[in-house]
Amino acid sequence: SPSLRLSVSSSLRLFVSSPLPVLFSRALRVALVILHADAARGGAERYTFQVAGALAQHGHDVALPAASSAGEAPGFVPLSHAGPTRSARYRFFCRDLERHLAEARYDVVHAMLPLPPGLCDIYHPHAGIAQQRSGLLSWWTNPRRRLFARVERTMLASPCPPLVLTLSQYVEDDLRRLYPSLPADRTARLFNAVDLARYTPDGPAADRAALGAGAEDVLALFVGNDFGRKGLSQALAAMPRLPERLKLAIAGDDPSAGRFRRMAQRLGLAARVRFLGKRRDLPELYRAADVLVLPTRHDPCSLVVLEALASGLPVISTRQNGATEIMTDGEHGFILERPDDPRLAEALAAMLDDARRRRLREACISLRPALAWEAHVERLLEIYAAVRR
Repeated sequence: SPSLRLSVSSSLRLFVSSPLPVLFSRALRVALVILHADAARGGAERYTFQVAGALAQHGHDVALPAASSAGEAPGFVPLSHAGPTRSARYRFFCRDLERHLAEARYDVVHAMLPLPPGLCDIYHPHAGIAQQRSGLLSWWTNPRRRLFARVERTMLASPCPPLVLTLSQYVEDDLRRLYPSLPADRTARLFNAVDLARYTPDGPAADRAALGAGAEDVLALFVGNDFGRKGLSQALAAMPRLPERLKLAIAGDDPSAGRFRRMAQRLGLAARVRFLGKRRDLPELYRAADVLVLPTRHDPCSLVVLEALASGLPVISTRQNGATEIMTDGEHGFILERPDDPRLAEALAAMLDDARRRRLREACISLRPALAWEAHVERLLEIYAAVRR
């Protein structure tokens, strides 16, 4: 089957500054299973491309079995994805993957989505445990989401379940609550990593005037495509209690954006809030802002938070975001107990203090080594050594 080695496209390349420990006497053949091989989708899709590039640079053969790809995805193995509904297409995908795995030989099958029992060695749920019902309305109106949960239950209840990679203690707690009979040795922690060459405190910044902030203003940045879950209404509701010089820029593409625009108008925030739409210049936005605000109600381990921290940008988020586990409250920003925590306005007010912002920024920069891809890939290869076929 198609695979990729060191000839990875430059867009996927992650330069590792030092060699990792030698864990294998030969190159591994790894299948990274994803429904859509399209890094532009973000989340699990972007991670899959990044880890494929990193593994290939270390001499391992990597294939991406997927239903579709964006452009020329290196290692792409096309699988059938026919059917009248998303649920039907997922079932066809699983059947064709089973056929492919019976024909191909892999040392490790690393899946980013639930699969029927026996198809993968590692299950890596980037969006959280599928059985977790976050948002009852979307649960009942999304048949494929319920199908994912049923497949996940069958997979994890099988006599030989895959190893579950959890992004954070927050995800681990959900996993143990929902699957109390899962053996203790069937989980491993793998915290997200950041491309430190791209997300850095140094470099060009976005034009603050275009973001709605002047030289004397303090600019809060919100980044996300699911405004409701990510806590935009809570961020907007806190703004009227704060001085005029606190501005808010919102980067993201949400079909319900109009509702939040109307909320900003009702609150008298039209001159203080700027909706930016979908942006591809996140590193420049992080360097232009003074604080990232993301009062989310559910995030397994938000890459946005880690990217901001690596860029020296203090963060205000919640304990329902696994990414805050790397932070210390009051040192790298502020960790709220919940999205509607009344401390949100207080935390934003604290960012008006220039000296405090500088201290928080320096503390965030000190976290960069812990966020490096080098450590992430080293840990992943250790996990592969434990589950290889």
